Amino acid sequence: MKILYVWILVFLTSGGVWAKEAMPLADDPAVEQRLIVISEELRCLVCQNESLAGSRSDLAMDLRRELRGLIKQGKTDEQIKEFMVSRYGDFVLYRPPVKPSTWLLWAGPFGLMVVGIASLFVYLRRRNTDIGTGGLTDDERKRADALLQEGEK
Repeated sequence: MKILYVWILVFLTSGGVWAKEAMPLADDPAVEQRLIVISEELRCLVCQNESLAGSRSDLAMDLRRELRGLIKQGKTDEQIKEFMVSRYGDFVLYRPPVKPSTWLLWAGPFGLMVVGIASLFVYLRRRNTDIGTGGLTDDERKRADALLQEGEK
């Protein structure tokens, strides 16, 4: 039993053996800072819900390496974004530009909200008119009174 405890203790304390070494930062901290700012505005093409800076996918690491190279070449932030858009389309930007091809993307959520609110008002108005006109007839009222009196006994 002691051997089992020793093996469990060895297993639990040897987590550092399987740990990967941290990726080295760029030689120039200014390049790394600029890379972070740019990659926060770009979408990871694999994760799609994460920024390029926060993603750990292989493609995101390759794209960050590519961005680092462009920064070292002296490209401006706009030139780097244009490069990414020309390669991957407007989807790569977290804030795509407003142009005819993205109007639905920008107006779609508001349009759906307007349609939903209008549908809700129509439904509530119809329901209120249906409730107001529907009443019990004299026969139904007498029958309900009889059932209530029967239930009290």
